[in-house]
Amino acid sequence: MGVRAGVLTLADGGGGTARHHWFEDLADHLGSAYLRYSFTRGTENEVDALVDALQLRPGHHVLDVGCGPGRHTRALAARGIRTTGVDIAERFLAVASTGAPAGATFVRADAVALPFAAAFDAVISLCQGGFGLLGGPAASPQAGAADPDGRALQAMAGVLKPGGRLAVSAFSAYFQVRWLEETDEFDAASGVNHERTTIKSEAGDDRDVDLWTSCFTPRELRLLAGAAGLDVVDIWSVTPGSYGPAPPDLEHPEFLLLARSS
Repeated sequence: MGVRAGVLTLADGGGGTARHHWFEDLADHLGSAYLRYSFTRGTENEVDALVDALQLRPGHHVLDVGCGPGRHTRALAARGIRTTGVDIAERFLAVASTGAPAGATFVRADAVALPFAAAFDAVISLCQGGFGLLGGPAASPQAGAADPDGRALQAMAGVLKPGGRLAVSAFSAYFQVRWLEETDEFDAASGVNHERTTIKSEAGDDRDVDLWTSCFTPRELRLLAGAAGLDVVDIWSVTPGSYGPAPPDLEHPEFLLLARSS
C-alpha cells in the first residue's frame, strides 16, 4: 500500500490493481485533456439528478467507481457528501486529486475486486467508467469466461450498506446499433462495440486509439442487477449532462440503472 499525489494505492493482494488495462494507456495520454470533451460539461446536472434519485445528503458516504479525473467525486464532495473515487488509471487519479475539495478521497483499485467493506450509503459508476469498459480485450483474467461487467456490478453491490442505493450508466445497445458509424464494429455476440478514434493529449498531440464499450438493453441490466442481489428501482434513458426520469427508448445513448441493496 502506498500514497502518491493524494492517491491511496492498494498493492495487488486480491484487489487486482497489478493487471494492466488498455484504458490506462489512454488515460496516460489524455490526462486533464479528458475534461475538454463536451460530454464532461454536464456534471452539475448529473449530480443534481443523482442527489435526488439516490436520496443523498451531507454526511453520506458515496463510492464513485471508475471515477476518471474525478468530476463527480469532486462535485459531490463540494456538496458536503463524503465521496471516495476509485479508478485503475493512475494518471486520471493524479488529475482528480489535485486541488480536490475536503471530503473527496481517491483510491487506485480494480472495479471487479473493490477493496472495501459494506460501508457505503451509495455507489455510482458513470460514463462507462467502472462498468462498460471491461469487455473485449479488457476482460479480466480474474473473471475467466464470466462477464466482467457482471463481476463489477456484484463488487459494487457488495460494498453497499443494507438499503444502500446504486446508480450505474450503461451505453444503450439499441442506440449503438441504430446509429452505427463507419468507425464502429459492433459484435452482436458479446454486445461490445469496437471503435477506432483519435484523442488529443494536454499538449495537443494526437494518438490513434482503440476503444471497446459494452452495450446493454434494459432487460440485461435488470438481470445483471438481480444476479448481484440488487432490487431495481428504475431504468432511465439519459444523455450525458441531461439526466432525468425518462423511460427506456431508442433515442438516448445511455441507460441509467437505479437500484437498491436488500
